[in-house]
Amino acid sequence: MERQPAVAGQFYPANRDKLRALLAGLVPRTVPRKALGVVSPHAGYVYSGGVAGETLAQVHIPDRVVILGPNHQGLGPRAALYSTGSWQTPLGATAIDEPLARKLLDECKLLSADSTAHRFEHSLEVQVPFLQYLNPEVRIVPICLGRVGLDDLLSFGADLGECLKQAGGEILMVASSDMTHYESAGQAREKDTAAIDKILALDPEGLYQVVAARHISMCGVIPTVAMLAACRHLGARGATLIRYTNSGAVTGDTREVVGYAGVVIT
Repeated sequence: MERQPAVAGQFYPANRDKLRALLAGLVPRTVPRKALGVVSPHAGYVYSGGVAGETLAQVHIPDRVVILGPNHQGLGPRAALYSTGSWQTPLGATAIDEPLARKLLDECKLLSADSTAHRFEHSLEVQVPFLQYLNPEVRIVPICLGRVGLDDLLSFGADLGECLKQAGGEILMVASSDMTHYESAGQAREKDTAAIDKILALDPEGLYQVVAARHISMCGVIPTVAMLAACRHLGARGATLIRYTNSGAVTGDTREVVGYAGVVIT
């Protein structure tokens, strides 16, 4: 099964050459390091592509990447794994890592094999061209997460971490998330700082709780909590904020912004 792009020409260019040229400008030359996980934003590249590019450039992109994103469309099961075939972007096809996908389905009881949730979902798709650009041989396992309670999330994160440990080799997790939506730049920064502090502390429970308590409209809190729990199971020791900004930096309008953060977990 080949998934066709849903937001090419909207969130990023549909033309291969234009997309490559844009990515070349968004991804700086750095000395990458091995990492367990990344938080990367998923808005249109004109708004959040700089944060995504700077963040993903900081890490070595291995041949296997698990992408966890929120379910904006409300389709499919609450934890949908796209298990076979490939994903198409203007840069070409990226294969699903089917052996790793099968292992996760076998050992993570929360997950269901499903393509419906992924059909129109942009949060995972927009990460793929960056991964392709940085490692043309990359294989992915896309997981789309809807509403999941904290206990189930922490259990899933531990199961995910254990599966990756058993699978062996280098596997990166990318949690796709924007931060506060449609508040002033000052309010967004204040709220987002509270959430980012929990991410930097490698505290999945604290992140879930502060987002709920402070009504932070972080759309990818569910995948980020799961990724943090998996990283903690894998022995994560630290996290670094690469960059924080908001859409007002592009539009000039700071009255209602969307926040974007890039974090690397090692």
